Amino acid sequence: MLRRGLFLLIVLCGVAVAAHAQTLQTFDKSSLVIMTAQGPKHFEVELATTPEQEEQGLMYRQRLAPDAGMLFDFGDTAPRAFWMKNTLIPLDMLFIAADGRVVDIHERAVPLSEDVIPSRIPARAVLELNGGTVSRLGIEPGDIVHYKGFGNGGD
Repeated sequence: MLRRGLFLLIVLCGVAVAAHAQTLQTFDKSSLVIMTAQGPKHFEVELATTPEQEEQGLMYRQRLAPDAGMLFDFGDTAPRAFWMKNTLIPLDMLFIAADGRVVDIHERAVPLSEDVIPSRIPARAVLELNGGTVSRLGIEPGDIVHYKGFGNGGD
């Protein structure tokens, strides 16, 4: 009876994981460059463009490549706030103005935290990178993110 109960538990867990996996969003990808005092830094980013993608973001990810990230381009400038619910890896968040200028940075957001992380300055977009990337690459407020949607010559 114990073996049968254990088997049933394993099957039910598998069904729950499969059901969750079916609801995960997929993302288009693009490239962007951050111009820093130390030179250009290149990233391949996933694009969160729908409400469902924006809601999911980088939740449930076990890892993120060093030159990867996720870009949330909201199209208008407003106060922005994020949280780390169901996000398993620490993230750096760059809040970006319509011209591509980094206007605020939050480093090493705590995984799984539901604390709100607000921009101190209204922003059009948010770029999430691996926690520690900002300090490792010397990214600072005032650096410019070149991306096709920002009207600053990004491709």
